[in-house]
Amino acid sequence: MDLLKISLCKPPKVSDGVSVWEWSGSALDEGDEASKWFTNYLGKPSRMVRFNAASETRPVDPVYAQGYSIMFSDMFPFMLASQGSLDELNKLLKEPVPVNRFRPNILVDGCEPFSEDLWTEIKISQFSFQGVRLCSRCKVPTINQETAIAGPEPNETLMKYRSDKVLRPDKKQQGKIYFGQNMVCKESLTEGKAKLVKVGDPIFVLQKVSTAAEAVA
Repeated sequence: MDLLKISLCKPPKVSDGVSVWEWSGSALDEGDEASKWFTNYLGKPSRMVRFNAASETRPVDPVYAQGYSIMFSDMFPFMLASQGSLDELNKLLKEPVPVNRFRPNILVDGCEPFSEDLWTEIKISQFSFQGVRLCSRCKVPTINQETAIAGPEPNETLMKYRSDKVLRPDKKQQGKIYFGQNMVCKESLTEGKAKLVKVGDPIFVLQKVSTAAEAVA
């Protein structure tokens, strides 16, 4: 495929009937060139759209985080995982998997494997993040991001030691497996001058629970 370039400027067109999970509404349309690119690649009519925060709102599930919003991400704005957890998993796999199988937008290093299960509040730069739920995993981690070919791993291995049956034996069993922590950023509730989280920023754990069984899931 030829290189597709998308302007960061606000698109002038709007597409209606856009939906993701529980939300539906209108979105900014990135134009015919992007549409043609994705239509050719996917082999079916496609449009590339951008969330229109000026006119649309998609709230986070209030059961876990009251008052927060997301755009087109999956349920929560942030998913944090650790390199230690990935390394621990890869020791058990015949073929190690890269971190893109789990798609975290915050990856931390220098902590014990699965320490992030316990973090209920952390600070990075000038931001405070609240851990709201252990991240239950679907089948996407079994899909090779380079080839789109699915297999049984790493979910098959994770089920042996990262399932609710293992981590949360006294809770209601739903057959889920967990890897990473879903988070919200407290500062996102107030408008102000934009600040940055940068690669290499230290992380401070402000509050945590004692065991994964005590974490919300």
